[in-house]
Amino acid sequence: MPSTPLPTRAQLVERAAGLVPLLRSNAAKAAEDRRLTEETIDALADAGIFKLRVPARFGGYEADTTTLMEVAAQLGRGDGSASWVASVYSIPGWMVCMFPEEVQEEVFATPNVRVCGTLSPTAFAKTVSGGYVVNGKWSFISGAPHAHWQEIIAILDPGDGSEPYPLMALVPMADLQVVDDWFATGLKGSGSLTTIAQDVFVPAERALPMPTVVQGNTVSERNARIPIYRAPLVPVSGACTVGTLLGLARAAKENFLEWLPGRRIAYTAYSKQSDAAVTHLQVAEASQKIDQAEFHARRITSTVDRKAVEGVPWTLVERARNRADVGEVCKLAKEAVDILAAGAGGASIYQHVPIQGILHDLQAASLHALINPTTAAELYGRILCGLEPDTAYI
Repeated sequence: MPSTPLPTRAQLVERAAGLVPLLRSNAAKAAEDRRLTEETIDALADAGIFKLRVPARFGGYEADTTTLMEVAAQLGRGDGSASWVASVYSIPGWMVCMFPEEVQEEVFATPNVRVCGTLSPTAFAKTVSGGYVVNGKWSFISGAPHAHWQEIIAILDPGDGSEPYPLMALVPMADLQVVDDWFATGLKGSGSLTTIAQDVFVPAERALPMPTVVQGNTVSERNARIPIYRAPLVPVSGACTVGTLLGLARAAKENFLEWLPGRRIAYTAYSKQSDAAVTHLQVAEASQKIDQAEFHARRITSTVDRKAVEGVPWTLVERARNRADVGEVCKLAKEAVDILAAGAGGASIYQHVPIQGILHDLQAASLHALINPTTAAELYGRILCGLEPDTAYI
């Protein structure tokens, strides 16, 4: 156990808020380079952001998902890509804690270790002596340029006549080929590259059946006693991503209000935009949508955290509602930013204006399969109508 008290939620959020000026100053460079700057990575590490989901016995903070959401929301005020990468690292970093103790010791031996990952089974594995050999590739691996490990998913054919199933494994980044192919219109600085495995050997202890992790059934006896490691994967993933969406919307509002003084509405009698009723309506409507997005974000994290502490099973409706809430946060955040961008006028179309980057970041996030609002809403409605889910990602 740690010899000093773990930082509180308020302290961690304060640290994240203190990074906002630096993240804003580095955002353009990150977008140009298509990955976060080394200065940003170092600042995130110094603030303890990469320790949020690490067990305390390895120097981590064992933070709950409400803390993750509030921290990511602050980071998102500074740079959507930085917040996104930090949030994504927290998901496979949490998944490491499903593995046996010796695997955790290996991974967490690296200070401020960063684990990128995926939920896409776009590779194949075969059983060999002592483990598995994996071949395949994975796209959209956010944070790959600065990661030490990657969590991968591969389809394993057991070879004994039983059905193939997805295997989750941990692979050092040094064992993978990294393809520099991240040329995107949103979340430009996230370094979401493609990685390739060619005959990569994975020791048996560094692989688990994917269904085990989806259900949040850690094989670590020590972690099984810690609430944050007793939650299902998909609700945890949703709780880890909503803070970025909320932070981007807040950043757009801050940017709009900072830009408002001294602006006029061209070709009208309004010499001050702040005097116009339409501006009042725009700011009010956008603010209400941001407030609504925060409601759904907090419902997600409070449910994940409460049920983890109580150790009670999730119902199918709760799981589907979690997915729907993630989609709703995204939809509301995007709608709020659309309103503010429309009110910002023609000068806001220049690339150097922050609200343009925010628009594109939210657009990119909304296309993520586990965030997409319409897909999530359809799933929720399907469950409420008494049908079985048509996906394993619930």
